[in-house]
Amino acid sequence: MGVKGRIIRVAGPLVVAEGMTGIQMYEMVEVGEERLVGEVNRIVGDKAYIQVYESTTGLKPGDPVYGTGSPLSVELGPGLIGKIYDGIQRPLDAIREVAKSIFIRRGIKVPAIDRSKKWHFKPSGLKPGDKVAGGDILGEVPETPLITHKVLVPPEIHGVLKWVAGEGEYTVEDTIAVVEVPGKGDVELKMYHRWPVRKPRPIREKFEPVEPLLTGWRVVDTMFPIAKGGTAAIPGPFGSGKTVTLQSLAKWSAARVVIYIGCGERGNEMTDVLVTFPKLKDPWTGRPMMERTILIANTSNMPVAAREASIYTGVTMAEYYRDMGYDVLLVADSTSRWAEALREIAGRLEEMPAEEGYPSYLASRLAEFYGRAGRVKTLGSPDRVGSVTIVGAVSPPGGDFTEPVTANTKRFIRVFWALDARLAYSRHYPAINWIMSYSAYVDTVAEWWHKNVSPKWKQYRDEAYDILLREDELKEIVRLVGTEGLSERDKLVLEVARLIREGFLQQNAFDPVDAFATPQKQWKQLEAIIDFYHAALDAVNKGVTVKQIRDSLAVLMRELVMTRYKVPNDKVEEIDKIKQQLIEGLQKLVEGQRAVTPLAA
Repeated sequence: MGVKGRIIRVAGPLVVAEGMTGIQMYEMVEVGEERLVGEVNRIVGDKAYIQVYESTTGLKPGDPVYGTGSPLSVELGPGLIGKIYDGIQRPLDAIREVAKSIFIRRGIKVPAIDRSKKWHFKPSGLKPGDKVAGGDILGEVPETPLITHKVLVPPEIHGVLKWVAGEGEYTVEDTIAVVEVPGKGDVELKMYHRWPVRKPRPIREKFEPVEPLLTGWRVVDTMFPIAKGGTAAIPGPFGSGKTVTLQSLAKWSAARVVIYIGCGERGNEMTDVLVTFPKLKDPWTGRPMMERTILIANTSNMPVAAREASIYTGVTMAEYYRDMGYDVLLVADSTSRWAEALREIAGRLEEMPAEEGYPSYLASRLAEFYGRAGRVKTLGSPDRVGSVTIVGAVSPPGGDFTEPVTANTKRFIRVFWALDARLAYSRHYPAINWIMSYSAYVDTVAEWWHKNVSPKWKQYRDEAYDILLREDELKEIVRLVGTEGLSERDKLVLEVARLIREGFLQQNAFDPVDAFATPQKQWKQLEAIIDFYHAALDAVNKGVTVKQIRDSLAVLMRELVMTRYKVPNDKVEEIDKIKQQLIEGLQKLVEGQRAVTPLAA
């Protein structure tokens, strides 16, 4: 089993062992008679400081510690999709069967991938004598009806293919290829391999994210878009809707594979995810959502060290599916709880605390995590492009966005969806504050929108945003002097901003029609509001008052707002009809104004 030492101190999840000469940093060890899983995170002489991923209750000085000779790693192969894992990739359903209990027994060891299940392997066409390298596709396995699993040569393997299995049924333990590796001889390859969680999987080239990751949320896709391979954060105080927003992103996004990490959140929230996701239908295909989803459940009452590992477990699996050429969305709820785990472990290690007690390396750890996102050209042939998009929730105490986790996260992400408790309390969902939020991908995804939806997308999006900014400025004047002190043009800005807020930015995640809006419907809604604004501005310039517009067109304006609920994604032409009626109504008001003006003179 390798190095054998003895425990000399136990402090919560931290165990110190002596006699560990030869142990390596980040090596996985087994602690105590129950062989609890742990990881070395500091070495001083022959002493190893170990963070244990299970409860350390009952451990005592003198208990043995065994080295495994390998770092904390995850198993990557067919059978991951549809599973629910804990923070160190133990499948919860298999644990329940082995333990014969709903409780996770300490020291229990269950393989992450089912060893007995047979998969239908179809070779890719490589023949003996061909040169192969990491990332080359040996064959394919239908993992689920939505995901075809590409069996890859592990990244560190390169040599000459000596033998490859024919089409047939195999378990993940069966040898499916033999490669002659220089200096190592013949290496047998199976359908799965292991990879260290803290080591990013290698790539060939990284690209600028240019294609939007569509989510069906108007405030995201149109106002603050995220690109495939991008990074985003959702900070917000308690009760502002972080978890529901993240769950909606996971449910509706256009990513082919979704990995949802419940990192240190309350048990009832994670239970809701585990109960609802297996029942959901994928909006893009109509198939069950679990056929493209992996869930990692690591709640706040689970061992704190496993919370820290869960983030790396999730992102390593995400990189694996990226290497197959898929677009992967990784949702982490929440990185604040992960940072708190770092803080607790750093305190046990007696490290010098930095701001608010967090370790001084908080920023570098966040950079490592978000740096593993990206749209890349993968290793191997044929050429493939895949992406990992990372969205992390941040839970700043009291909604203070200047606290260390939020402030450092902003340095490494390019989309900031700031949740506002005031919006949430006024029942405006998603409660994304359009003044505080931003996206650095607006210009990079504009070409996609112009090519696939409308060449006017960026112009209209910017105009809607300018109206919202102008409304925010006018609110201060209204508080001082009321709306009577405003010009008719400014009154119109307030009226159109209300249409944008109520008819476009608000969205009901639980309404069957409003929960998901296609890019085409989003554009038609935005176009109708901005075209109405242009026509109304022209009418105001010709003497029509905003009060006249409001009084005569109130019903139609309400209809425009209600297109959220009443117009399905496949009947967007109905929005054009309402827009046309509004513009015709404005023309009648202008004509009426012309008829009245001579009499008044």
